[in-house]
Amino acid sequence: MNYRYLDMDTYKRKSHFTYFRSLAYPYVGVTVNVDITDALVRMKRERLPFFLTVCYCVAQAANSIPEFRQRIKEEGIVEFDWCKTSHTVALEDGTYCYCALDGNMPLKEFLPYAEREQEAARQRHSIEEEEDVLGEFFISTLPWLSYTSLIQPVPVPADSNPRITWGKYFSSEGRTLLPVTVLCHHALVDGIHLAAFYEKLQEQLGAVAAGITV
Repeated sequence: MNYRYLDMDTYKRKSHFTYFRSLAYPYVGVTVNVDITDALVRMKRERLPFFLTVCYCVAQAANSIPEFRQRIKEEGIVEFDWCKTSHTVALEDGTYCYCALDGNMPLKEFLPYAEREQEAARQRHSIEEEEDVLGEFFISTLPWLSYTSLIQPVPVPADSNPRITWGKYFSSEGRTLLPVTVLCHHALVDGIHLAAFYEKLQEQLGAVAAGITV
């Protein structure tokens, strides 16, 4: 995962960066119901794994937003070329482990690769993360609940990895909706970037529905 340092002297959000880094809770987050109606039809028809297909769409959408690929490193900002996902995998004893995935490939290649990686993660049965998680999106799911908001656990001091979670899909007015929560460090991400992520996510789900796997 390659990255470059941003020039803080020309960085247009430098004052925002400084301000939000000074806050005790510097995060900004939102939950939005995303329309998965047409994508779900294809997933069911072709028996595509729901979580991994959504995870793929999330990875594509998040990576398309430069601010989502930015991280605070020391006193500056680095921007990754591409970020992996790190998600929770349920275990038989009711606990979970972590699994990191690289989604920079077509969906038809990603799904078998991701299933192999998940099985390897289950065998490791560990919540120990990779040595360097700076270039990752933290992914989780709450498939038992259709929620309207979610409070995420965060470390002290604050990290700058976006956290993306979704719950149980539900029907409303003839459409199937999925609650998707995003939490980002406000020193890097504003509301306009959150909105752009959801727009891109909807586009990715549309591509899945249409059978486009790029």
